[in-house]
Amino acid sequence: MLNRRGVLAAGGIAAGVLGVPQLLAPAEGHEDSTHDVHPAAFQESKTFTGTKPEIVPWTRPMPVPPVLKPLVSTPRQEIYQLTIDKTTAEILPGLQSPVLGYGGQFVGPTIRAKTGRKTLIMFQNRLDEPANVHLHGGHVAPEHDGHPRDLIEPGRTRLYLYPNTQQGATLWYHDHSHGTEAAHTYLGLHGAYVVEDDSERGLNLPTGAYDVPILLRDIQFDDSGNIVVFDDPAKRTVVLANGVPQPYFEVAARKYRFRLVNSANQRVFHLRLAGTPFTRIGSDGGLLASTTEVEEMVLSSAERSDIVIDFAKYPIGTRIVLTDSVAGEILRFDVVRRASDSSRVPAVLRPLPAMPYSTVDREVDLFYVFKPNDRPDGVINGKVFDMDRVDFTIKRGATETWLIKSSDPAGVKHNFHMHLVQFRVLERNGGAPLPSDLGLKDTIPITAGETVKVQATFTGHTGRYVYHCHFLEHSWIGMMAQMEIVP
Repeated sequence: MLNRRGVLAAGGIAAGVLGVPQLLAPAEGHEDSTHDVHPAAFQESKTFTGTKPEIVPWTRPMPVPPVLKPLVSTPRQEIYQLTIDKTTAEILPGLQSPVLGYGGQFVGPTIRAKTGRKTLIMFQNRLDEPANVHLHGGHVAPEHDGHPRDLIEPGRTRLYLYPNTQQGATLWYHDHSHGTEAAHTYLGLHGAYVVEDDSERGLNLPTGAYDVPILLRDIQFDDSGNIVVFDDPAKRTVVLANGVPQPYFEVAARKYRFRLVNSANQRVFHLRLAGTPFTRIGSDGGLLASTTEVEEMVLSSAERSDIVIDFAKYPIGTRIVLTDSVAGEILRFDVVRRASDSSRVPAVLRPLPAMPYSTVDREVDLFYVFKPNDRPDGVINGKVFDMDRVDFTIKRGATETWLIKSSDPAGVKHNFHMHLVQFRVLERNGGAPLPSDLGLKDTIPITAGETVKVQATFTGHTGRYVYHCHFLEHSWIGMMAQMEIVP
């Protein structure tokens, strides 16, 4: 049974494993679902004893997800086809774990788009239950946003159109199907989506083989090597880099651009690089105004950060380890060769757009409501998500200021994600934004007791979009709301 103590201790959903019936009921206000939350292939998992699986570090290379090739490519658009599959993956050495995957891959293929050129992707659902796709951080029409209502039924296909009118940025795509978003994304339905902007060419940042997406996440296994879903997040002790635990990545002694994506359901990474500061150049919505040096990189679930690491200062044979404050060592960079390098990291990158005058102030409060049966609902402003209810009506073109907070007991963690647009963080706790708040954002962490003031301009599309906690088990139990952009 999901109880108050467990939820507060974990900062999230903290009881049950695959197939526990009481965890499968939708929260009040959710529509009833005739399909199970988890695919049948995952119903036989045994309870994990709590012992971390034996993993010998640095024995496998970190894979770079392949770039998806278009079926058709023209100066105006690229057309792709991608399946949604039930498959297996060797995550733990020598074991094949049942997973889900876009294109049958765990992690999904990287899609590289270009600003000003449309992307059309036909997704075919080969699962035995509905699924869908959300381009996280994308500025897209509502019918292509992966709204929880818009499902791809088993055996059916759906075309998604991404106009790519925004500046270059590191985005990612993942499942957002109603009631199953947490399980589907956790089991593997996620991948990187990179918008490349020709205007960045003049900056001469690392490109090609030296521009590498790294999707970081955590995971839990049972005693048979199957993935455990909906247990205490603290038991997700295995951290993966592009789907592999504690891999190494061979690099040349030159500069690399790494696009970090926190694809975990509800982990906040605190990353350090062997005493060397990170050179941070980008955030959720693209390049920062200027390069920043940070000792620790903080990424909550769904946040992204582009960094540059210059390995030229290290002798051949040097090994540099990326660590997390809780998980410890998660990825090792091995300097193995020399390489020419004409790239650079300019101090000034791209000026951020001026912030228009804000005409509307709103407040968003994320917290739990505990009912007599001790099973919490996740709520925003006291309401469980209802797809038929519009919580905020917003005029297209309006600039608004939102105050994000949580009324939960001190220490409980959430985060906040807004669809359709990026925003700017104006204040955190009445003071200056944190270094991790800089740039154009669509996701920010929020701990109970904090307040974060953000500003967004709702240009472009009209229609209904959601905003929610991106700890996906929290949105699953109702911590999501809906805004409608009107002419």
